[in-house]
Amino acid sequence: MNTNLRRSWCAAALAVVSIAMTAEAQTGDNGKCSTLPSYSQLKSALTTARQQSNGGFNLDMWGTVVDRDGIVCAVAFTGDDRGSQWPGSRVISAQKANTANAFSLPGLALSTANLYAAVQPGGSLYGLQHSNPVETLVAYRGNASNFGHSNDPMVGFRIGGVNVFGGGLALYNKNKELIGAIGVSGDTSCADHNIAWRTRHTLNLDFVPGGVSAAGDDNINYIGLVPDPSLAHDFSHPICAIAGEDKVSDISAKLPPIQKPEAQ
Repeated sequence: MNTNLRRSWCAAALAVVSIAMTAEAQTGDNGKCSTLPSYSQLKSALTTARQQSNGGFNLDMWGTVVDRDGIVCAVAFTGDDRGSQWPGSRVISAQKANTANAFSLPGLALSTANLYAAVQPGGSLYGLQHSNPVETLVAYRGNASNFGHSNDPMVGFRIGGVNVFGGGLALYNKNKELIGAIGVSGDTSCADHNIAWRTRHTLNLDFVPGGVSAAGDDNINYIGLVPDPSLAHDFSHPICAIAGEDKVSDISAKLPPIQKPEAQ
């Protein structure tokens, strides 16, 4: 067998194995997704949040929901068609959802915005962003015309990926159970965070048990606006200035508060 033929055969064999492994990631009936927002619920809440002032460029958005196992349950966009928002943000939104789910716990929520400072060179989590890579066969599979619809090709598969700037939030139900996460992308990372926060609130999945923000939840901590040293500073994020002007931090500070379970 000549070298080129051998290489082609090996590449084809690896592709078959990868596809088979990816297929195993499917949940069958996707039962865990039944406790999470549907495609239409995600699209409606995401669109409502995007239409508010979020401190960014007023751009259209992608949103992805994953379950606690990191399996994609829904993908949606807010624009007229899939080209109305940055195409690259589809997979970024899925990365953010995966990250918020993968690094949150039943008693401690970490938003993707909370991870920024710790992963910088010299930070306590430096290198985290290179772990758990995106499953490219999931990210780019299928017919692109289905991207962002109820039959998005990512749905039913584990996407993987780690993203360490604003836009990813864990999802907690009214019993404070961690059931998955949402990721939002398409504008500045600070605006993404604000839109994700508002979307989660509309979906009634913001019963956050605790976090590292200055308020004790998983809201964004802005560098320069929280004390140094402090826990909030350890898990802080740059202000997304536009032409040198901070148009976002006041919006983030006034986002709806996390919900508290009703007294039994």
